Amino acid sequence: MLLAILASMLFVPATQATAGNPTVLVVGDSLSAGYGMSEPESWVSLLRDRLAAEGYGYEVVNASLTGDTTGSGLKRLPRALALHRPAIVIIELGGNDGLRGTPIRVMRDNLAEMIELSREAGAEVILAGMQIPTNYGRSYTEAFTAVYPELARKYGVDLVDFFLERVALDLELIQPDGIHPTAEAQPLLLDNVWPVLEKKLRKQPKTAAR
Repeated sequence: MLLAILASMLFVPATQATAGNPTVLVVGDSLSAGYGMSEPESWVSLLRDRLAAEGYGYEVVNASLTGDTTGSGLKRLPRALALHRPAIVIIELGGNDGLRGTPIRVMRDNLAEMIELSREAGAEVILAGMQIPTNYGRSYTEAFTAVYPELARKYGVDLVDFFLERVALDLELIQPDGIHPTAEAQPLLLDNVWPVLEKKLRKQPKTAAR
């Protein structure tokens, strides 16, 4: 419990986007907050670099918080939407809900409300799918995994099938805590998100790379 409390304090405040540029807002947990590594090594920072290198006129705001759940993410989202006015919101939450055995209905409702709030604010949404170990039994695990495609179909939002694809089962890409991806895994996480994100980015004309 003490470790969880300390981990929740390792939040790096979101960086505001440059005025005039459309914004990608990432709302996630430790997997996107760059737990256990320097900020430039995280997949969100690598995303910022790739956007610049490929000439997309987008800024990136990382509003991810280590230890975050769908419930606390939902509480934080309205302020982030008002402050950053994103064009795209990437929601990467739910892993901590699953590890804590949060009722599936509660998690689903929280994610659904986050999608609705983001769309009401004029943003397009990408939902990052998660999977969890069978700690709470097969029924819970399967119901958890099914939440993401279910919401994607219901709301017509784009889905990253499994955010930790090619990472979760590779022990060389997981930190000693057995949970968090290493710095070496971050490019793979970006590659999992990029094909889904780029479809939306193409709607925005490219700018000259700096």
